[in-house]
Formats: sequence, C-alpha cells, structure tokens
Amino acid sequence: MKLDLPVRKNIRLRNYCYNENGYYFITVCTNEMKKLLCRGEHCSPENDNKFELSETGLFVDTAINNIPSVYSDIRVDKYIIMPNHLHMILIIESNDANGCGRTLFAPTISRVIKHAKGWVTKQIGQPIWQTSYYDRIIRNEKEYQEIWKYIDTNPLMWELDKYYQE
Repeated sequence: MKLDLPVRKNIRLRNYCYNENGYYFITVCTNEMKKLLCRGEHCSPENDNKFELSETGLFVDTAINNIPSVYSDIRVDKYIIMPNHLHMILIIESNDANGCGRTLFAPTISRVIKHAKGWVTKQIGQPIWQTSYYDRIIRNEKEYQEIWKYIDTNPLMWELDKYYQE
C-alpha cells in the first residue's frame, strides 16, 4: 500500500555546502506559529526592544547561547527571540581548508539548528517547532547590514511582522 504523503519543498540552495565558512541568516518558527516564547497575553516589546521571555523562551535563549560551546566553529553573531519565531545570524569560521570535504561530523547549519531545537524540546518535554527552518546565505556586507538592522528593529515592527498573529 502506497501512502500519498505531502512532498515538502526543498528550500535549501542547490549544490551549496552548508558547512562552508560564511554568514547565515536563520529563522526558526514555532509549530502553528503559537506565541510560546514570550510572557504575557499581548507579547509587547519591553526594555531594549526585546520581549519578556516565557520559560520556554528562556530555554531557547540558553540553547542559542550554548551553540558556540557545542560547536567551536560556529558563532552566534546576533539574534532576537520573537513571540513565535527567532532570527539569528550564524557564522561558520573553520580553520579547515577542506570545506565540504570535512568529516561527516563537521557542523552544518542543519545540524546546529536540529541540535538546538532538540535541546529545547527535551527541556520542556514536548516539541514546539515547525519541522524545518528558513535560511539565507548572507552574500555581502550590504545584505549583512540590512539583516542586522532587521533583527534590531523586528520587535518594534511586531504587529507588522509577517509572522504576527493576534
């Protein structure tokens, strides 16, 4: 018996090795865009244009901050935790000149995100994440500056955000 399972669209850049040195803009969303990461009914930005994090949001914050200690070649350059998603800039800085020829255990963006999502799931005892995540390879300084500004201003634009749900 053959099951008609939905075919997921591949959103990764074809023929790109996601463990190459570089800068990556990552967005990870909660399942069904549930506002699980902030405290309070309306989830409004507080001091420093950040949301007051819920217990789950605090676990997410810990997971993000632990990435460099788990993966020495990965640096979290900037991030923001929103009520139902997070944005971050991850940097892969490896001294290994082999790039995609590195071992199977070289950190890829996918491995890092899977590990962080899994750690949060284990801490709270239930899955909260959408199956995948969104990534963009940052190709130049102008793009980097635009993404940096977007992350900085995202809480102020929350009600206009494409991930906003009342």
